[in-house]
Amino acid sequence: MDEQQPTPIAEPSEPISALPSREELQAELLDVPDELEPPKEDAPSNQIHLEQVLGSVLRHVRGKRGGDLLAAILVGSGARRALTPHSDLDVIVLIKGQDESQEMIRVADRLVEIRYRGHKAVEQELERVLRLPPLLRKGRVLFEHEATGSKLLEKAQQRFRSGPPPLSMHEKIRFKAECLHWLGKAEDLSHQPATAQYLLGIFLESLLQAFFRLRGFWPTSPADTIRFITSRDAAIGELLDRFLTAPTLPDRLALARELTNRIFQDIPHPPRVD
Repeated sequence: MDEQQPTPIAEPSEPISALPSREELQAELLDVPDELEPPKEDAPSNQIHLEQVLGSVLRHVRGKRGGDLLAAILVGSGARRALTPHSDLDVIVLIKGQDESQEMIRVADRLVEIRYRGHKAVEQELERVLRLPPLLRKGRVLFEHEATGSKLLEKAQQRFRSGPPPLSMHEKIRFKAECLHWLGKAEDLSHQPATAQYLLGIFLESLLQAFFRLRGFWPTSPADTIRFITSRDAAIGELLDRFLTAPTLPDRLALARELTNRIFQDIPHPPRVD
């Protein structure tokens, strides 16, 4: 007898409201302005194609993990309807127990990364893994058993609205020290340009993470990071753009030092004990 196919569950919609209150601004980020959003894949033919791809993914998941399958959730650019021709699809599959894994498959012209995660483990990680609440709050439930996926998305939305945990002064100083460490290494090895550029890449990752944590922002997707920063602090965004497009290593090092001074201007150095 043919296996009954699940009825896709519509993507949760978010109400359009007026500008948030002062309290809401402190707890939840405003969306990136529309003019900064990437082009959306909203043509009917593209949407039909996406639904066909997702149907194939869901059949694959149900055939592989049907016995312990609780929910399948589309996240990332696919859930936000911001796919480009080369975007991958990301699907989180909630399962019973701890038998976690991941795989990469291809359906038509799309690569699909599927992560099988224990339902209870994901619920616990919502409280301590910073990337999960912003990732899941805009997720789209493709399949669920007993509203498992919808309940998780609701918890992610509530967690997102409460804001990231505040940093202690010790944590702020640690971020500053880490960025200065990698920048100092790059400056010390400026006579080895390839190595210095590599170290500046590590420095940039640390600096971007510090910006989000110091300002109390949830992390965004990598593709949106620079646009998001520019929308919140135009001066920092302009410096980042100059840093990324600097023609020479000395220019990049000078801009890296200026970025560090601006972002950590109110953060003291670690205490000195002689």
